[in-house]
Amino acid sequence: MFQKLREVFKKFIESASSLLTTKDKLVEVIEDLKLELISRDVAYEVAENITNRLLEAVEKGIIKSKKQLMLNLREIIISYFTSINRVDLYNLAVSNRPFKVVFLGVNGVGKTTTIAKVAVYFRDHGFKPLMIAADTFRAAAQEQLKVHSERVGIPVFLGKYGVDPASVAYDGVLFGLNRGYDVFLIDTAGRMHVDVDLVNELRKIIRVVKPHFKILVVDALTGNDSVEQAVFFNNNVGVDGVIITKVDAYEEGGVPLTLAYVLKKPILFIGTGQGYRDLKVFDYLEYVDKVIPLE
Repeated sequence: MFQKLREVFKKFIESASSLLTTKDKLVEVIEDLKLELISRDVAYEVAENITNRLLEAVEKGIIKSKKQLMLNLREIIISYFTSINRVDLYNLAVSNRPFKVVFLGVNGVGKTTTIAKVAVYFRDHGFKPLMIAADTFRAAAQEQLKVHSERVGIPVFLGKYGVDPASVAYDGVLFGLNRGYDVFLIDTAGRMHVDVDLVNELRKIIRVVKPHFKILVVDALTGNDSVEQAVFFNNNVGVDGVIITKVDAYEEGGVPLTLAYVLKKPILFIGTGQGYRDLKVFDYLEYVDKVIPLE
């Protein structure tokens, strides 16, 4: 997990710390770092910001030892996460019962599985969740959510294919309210993140359901494409938080960092396996410790 980004930072700290008294060569190593970061799913603008801040610290004479270099680099990375308002989904749900969540994301990122995982999370924390299958476009979407429902023992409200997704979402919430459910997890279509009709469909669902929170699900393994998806959904529909899937198989490492910098929305969970409880609350300090370990 995040191994390749950790190797980039380790190599840089080793190289740069031996050149702290040789400014010209140090500048070259910092420029090389930018290219290495980009190769590990760190977006260009993020890599540039990191290296510019390092260069500024060098110019000011702040970095005089290997430890100071490492701490300065950690401080830069941490600042991207601390500038974002953190969200505790559990506390938010407690304060807003019945709690309505709309899930966004393109097909193939693991959205339906993630919804089931979040449903299990809420049930484990004392809530009564209901999943709502408002993707009436893709033939397999409702079946997938139904299979997850049977496996985890959490009900799902199904709509008919071709029916207006907003009406399915609305009817699902009404159905659940009448039966004592207090968390509603609404699946939506994700046929293409550049589909104008899809965007209008999502906007209608949000207008009708009035969710308390909109979660974007992205796949870490898609690298910078996940960031493009995030920007698109945020600009067109609005995103309140992010879940990153398949992190257990993700070595490059740059996606959480880039999403924090570019999207400026909290990363709520990361998917760490196939099981329904393999959903881990994202801890940015744990992430920084993995990519730039304290020595």
